[in-house]
Amino acid sequence: MLDVNDLMVFYENALAVNSLNLDVQKGEMVGVFGSNSAGKTTLMNTIAGLTLHLKYRELRKGGQRITIVGKQLFEGKDISNLSPSDRVKKGIVLCRERHPVFRDMSVEENLRLGGFLIKEQAKIEESIDLVYKIFPPLTKLKARSAGLCSGGEQEMVAIGMALVARPKLMLLDEPLLGLSPVMQAIVVQALKDIRELDVTVLLSEQYARPIMPHIDRGFIIENGTLIMSGTKEELMDNPEVMSAYFGM
Repeated sequence: MLDVNDLMVFYENALAVNSLNLDVQKGEMVGVFGSNSAGKTTLMNTIAGLTLHLKYRELRKGGQRITIVGKQLFEGKDISNLSPSDRVKKGIVLCRERHPVFRDMSVEENLRLGGFLIKEQAKIEESIDLVYKIFPPLTKLKARSAGLCSGGEQEMVAIGMALVARPKLMLLDEPLLGLSPVMQAIVVQALKDIRELDVTVLLSEQYARPIMPHIDRGFIIENGTLIMSGTKEELMDNPEVMSAYFGM
């Protein structure tokens, strides 16, 4: 479904992603793991088209020079030069890190905004109902301002907005960041439910313990470079991985 080939991303002279190759097959849940500043967010933003958008915006301002090298293929077609909205139309939807919600809007309004590119109102309603089934706590928070919700509740809203966009490939950038163990468990269960909807998932995380048992395959990157990949069994049987990402 997704093939990232020899991807390199430079911010001025700083190398953020270095000759990275990654693939995701339809129906998989694939994890990208790495320490802080390893390049995970740049990778996710690049696949979603946000890095390209930032490049053009900075060029217009005469500011930071961003260079993107390599190809990104989705369902066999080159999407390297597509805008973020065009990628969403193709089914690539990013849920960014740190619960990016519209704080002055209600939970329900946020969810509806997730479907802004969908023309059929019935599909939006169907998707919102599905979000409430996956995240039952949101049912009682429909009218609450998203900014008054807890971090965990905001993460539910953010993932819900991505679901309402009806993705084929959902990109989740550190969905567990800053959440309590209880909220982490709720989000992990939701990811398992999302897989049942025939949605392919690519997610990034710094701390692998809650996620690793549920993925099909994983990629570990450091300083923008792929240093290891394999199935969850291969990664969990590796002592270095267990030490670095499981604290064992």
